[in-house]
Amino acid sequence: MSTLRHAVTVAAPAETVWRVLTDFAAYPEWNPFIPEIAGELKEGARLRVRIAPPGSSPMTFRPRVLEVAAPRTFRWLGHLLVPGLFDGEHRFRIEPLQGQCRFTQEEEFRGVLASLFLRWIGASTERGFAAMNESLKSRAEAMSRRV
Repeated sequence: MSTLRHAVTVAAPAETVWRVLTDFAAYPEWNPFIPEIAGELKEGARLRVRIAPPGSSPMTFRPRVLEVAAPRTFRWLGHLLVPGLFDGEHRFRIEPLQGQCRFTQEEEFRGVLASLFLRWIGASTERGFAAMNESLKSRAEAMSRRV
């Protein structure tokens, strides 16, 4: 089991960050790593997620939403072909701080092929997390300044 993680401090309230994170229709406007999510944001629902890791080919998968706890947590679980082969539990966490918040994006990989695939996709996935987090930060801070 391996975990990739990237966190950023955002000068905006948790509610604003949550609004940016969960506005799937706007992802093509700002999100370089996950340019598309379709589906209902509710526990048990299936999403259609397209990721575009820097330097790698885009891929689409259909994870199941595990948790939605506004404005703090959103988690999903995806599988490659069948559960147990290569599974990824993706988490977005928002932690309020004084007048700002901390946004963390992480994924825990497990399964028979996890270590093999991570050698192949790990570095580009981490760069994708960083790019998305910085874009989310910019968008949320701009929204917060307009209010």
